[in-house]
Amino acid sequence: MRVGDSNDDCARVRDHLAAAVRDAGALALRTFRGELRSWTKGQSSPVSEADLAVDALLRERLVAIRDAAWLSEEAEDAPARLSSAEVWVVDPIDGTRAYLAGSSDWTISAALVRNGRPVVAALYAPVTDELFLATAGEGATRNGAPIQVTTGDAIAGATFSGPKRRLDRLAAIEPRIEITARILSLALRLARVASGTLDGTFTGPNSHDWDLAAADLLVHEAGGVLTTLNGESLIYNRPDPVHEALLAAGRRRHAALLALIRDKFAEFA
Repeated sequence: MRVGDSNDDCARVRDHLAAAVRDAGALALRTFRGELRSWTKGQSSPVSEADLAVDALLRERLVAIRDAAWLSEEAEDAPARLSSAEVWVVDPIDGTRAYLAGSSDWTISAALVRNGRPVVAALYAPVTDELFLATAGEGATRNGAPIQVTTGDAIAGATFSGPKRRLDRLAAIEPRIEITARILSLALRLARVASGTLDGTFTGPNSHDWDLAAADLLVHEAGGVLTTLNGESLIYNRPDPVHEALLAAGRRRHAALLALIRDKFAEFA
């Protein structure tokens, strides 16, 4: 938050953010598994009228909470955000393909980013009614209960979800890993790492700020790490909000995976 912000102010932003993403989830549920218009933007990215409705609701609610700049998957990028210390980073529906297919693994994702890093975050999975919250330095919760990444540094026996290409390469090096079905919402997949359901995950290249910012804070506040495959932390609100391939896990397991990647670079390149 801003220098001089009190814990009470941080809690106020978090609580209002929580209410906003819950209301956004309720709005998205009205058309979930129903009739709605959808189309494709760019090369292959789906978008629906639900994405736009949720984006509009969140923009109205969040800017009223904190008058920060705006960066959303469903809004035209405003270059003025680059000169703002604070920016709301939002994915109205992360996992639109899952949403349109009637699957449960989609989320509402929102974070307040300050000076390149998320400081307050909310992730809401409406179908399972899971609300993940995090405030920098204050830990992370799911439905009010503290969450924590899994501990230890073992890769054998660890459970992963993510892009098949990356996991196949990891399995070729360490065949004793456990691979679960890929979660279509990247933000939710990272939240599963934060809550200990998964031991780790990889992401492919070309994820965006809005896919990552809220979940990034969740992972870190739950005791984990999300970095590039070179171990570099993520910086948000850059001119190009696109990121390279990433790795998330508990601190010790993350370090062991980075060491393995450095040792077997050709297999992961």
